[in-house]
Amino acid sequence: MHILGIVIKNALLALLGNEQKYGYQLKNDFEAATGTAWVLNIGQVYTTLQRLERDGAIVALGQDDDGRSLYELSATGREILSEWLSSAVIRSVSTRDEVTMKVLVASATGVIDPATPISIQRQTAMRVLQEATLARNVAESLADQLHLERLIVLTNAEIRWLDIAEDRLAEAAKARLSDNSSTQEVVDNNNTSITNLGSNS
Repeated sequence: MHILGIVIKNALLALLGNEQKYGYQLKNDFEAATGTAWVLNIGQVYTTLQRLERDGAIVALGQDDDGRSLYELSATGREILSEWLSSAVIRSVSTRDEVTMKVLVASATGVIDPATPISIQRQTAMRVLQEATLARNVAESLADQLHLERLIVLTNAEIRWLDIAEDRLAEAAKARLSDNSSTQEVVDNNNTSITNLGSNS
């Protein structure tokens, strides 16, 4: 299952942790808990509920007086939820990040100075950082505040990475110039030696 589906599945289990609920109630509670950044499609909710019921993680209780299908968390579902909440998310090197790819491709091919995408991304990141900071200061819900705090932290980290990338690329370019100069010096010295030998002969 895709990571997004896993998150939604376990979030719905959590929302059923304390009481029985129906589909639209779960959709509304999910959006209230996670903030306006994540809006669920009701079809996605019911599809996920069907899978959870099939897997024995929830139990369908029939319909309430208004004809809405109610669900509750099963013992199996509670174990799945507990395992998810108590496990860490392992971060790894992001080798497919678009910003990184732009910088690396520019550096490797020379079709554009890598300083250009770095500069453009830095300017954009600074704008995003400013907008996110302003939005955080007026955000009403805790969920939205935390979403924005995360964006601020990640954007600051990206700006720092751009600075590091710029420095490393400059150092690499300087080293290449130094190597080329040394190579040329060796060639010149060899040519001079050959010329001198010819003259002595």
